[in-house]
Amino acid sequence: MLYELFKYLEQIDMPGAGIMGYVSFRSLMAVILALLISAVFGEYFIKYLKKKQITETQRDADIDPFGVEKKGVPSMGGVIIIVAIMVPCLLLGKLNNIYMQLMLITTIWLGALGFADDYIKIFHHNKEGLHGRFKIIGQVGLGLIVGLTLYLSPDVVIHENVEVAKQGERTEVIHKSDPQKSTKTTIPFFKNNNLDYADLVAFMGEHAQTAGWILFVIITIFVVTAVSNGANLNDGMDGMAAGNSAIIGVTLGILAYVSSHMGYAGYLNIMYIPGSEELVIFSCAFIGALIGFLWYNAYPAQIFMGDTGSLTIGGIIAVLAIIIHKELLIPILCGVFLVENLSVILQVRYFKKWKQRGEKRRIFKRTPIHDHFRTLPSMMDPECRYMITMPKAVFHEAKITVRFWIVTIVLAAITIITLKIR
Repeated sequence: MLYELFKYLEQIDMPGAGIMGYVSFRSLMAVILALLISAVFGEYFIKYLKKKQITETQRDADIDPFGVEKKGVPSMGGVIIIVAIMVPCLLLGKLNNIYMQLMLITTIWLGALGFADDYIKIFHHNKEGLHGRFKIIGQVGLGLIVGLTLYLSPDVVIHENVEVAKQGERTEVIHKSDPQKSTKTTIPFFKNNNLDYADLVAFMGEHAQTAGWILFVIITIFVVTAVSNGANLNDGMDGMAAGNSAIIGVTLGILAYVSSHMGYAGYLNIMYIPGSEELVIFSCAFIGALIGFLWYNAYPAQIFMGDTGSLTIGGIIAVLAIIIHKELLIPILCGVFLVENLSVILQVRYFKKWKQRGEKRRIFKRTPIHDHFRTLPSMMDPECRYMITMPKAVFHEAKITVRFWIVTIVLAAITIITLKIR
């Protein structure tokens, strides 16, 4: 909105109106505005939730070895994050940009899905919330929308890094002058670092390109579902999911910026994606919203984000990575989410396997994996055999959270380094 207004003012020669044309200015404004909205709106929203007694019933002190009471803490704090993302993007973003539109749809879509889950938990006193099949349908539906939009929209194109020209001892990457539709993505640690999904189905001959897009849509659905569930599982300690997601958001913002700049894309030998600079604006709003939310969600939390927030931020991370063709970096960048997912899957399958044999066995003391580190031996089932019982001592929730942040920072650095190490 403001972008269009300033664009009009620039056309009538209003002094200073051209400042909105700078991505750097709009990005900084997005961070500041999102942070302020999250912090200011958050205070009033928390008071409102407490007044209405909108709290998450399953949070209590019986899983905290330090006896921290978490009953009565408001949930649905993801509403704060969503509002703080949407307002700066609507004001400062180019709303006719296909990438910005996809990110806003992702935010609203998964926000509504998470809100429905939280609503059932809180107002219907059902700890299970929205049935799992409906969550999967919602996530698959979003993945289908994103994948098909990227396939069908004429605005979604890339300039591929296809030629290397020698100038003395200097190597220069030359991008194709004509934009093209592409099913290519970036793979880490390889010199010729573009993988074309169509090449994986080359046996289909003249139909390989179409089959490549179908494969791309399937991968999009998988990535959206996996990352949103991973973020949901990671939201188990005060500040955990918000802090990790903010770090991931910074990394994706950097990757979006270099992908939107022909010079940097050429230097780093990655695809140049016209229009992806709007993703930098969105990333900055995302980061500001999460940092502002941490003001209230840091230990001891005054509010929980609930599925309204965790499903939304996971979906945002997934779709943003897919748009800039960096979805294969997700296992590195979102390594914490991946481990959280795997710990639950392994725990459930291992337990079911031994249950069929009449025994109770588990791999970890508790899952998701972050709960393993705060579970005392006295809190474990004495009739169950555990494969991993170390450490014997427990760590404070705040220490576990900060250490997970540190791991995510290291993974984020590795993700960025992959652009040059190949």
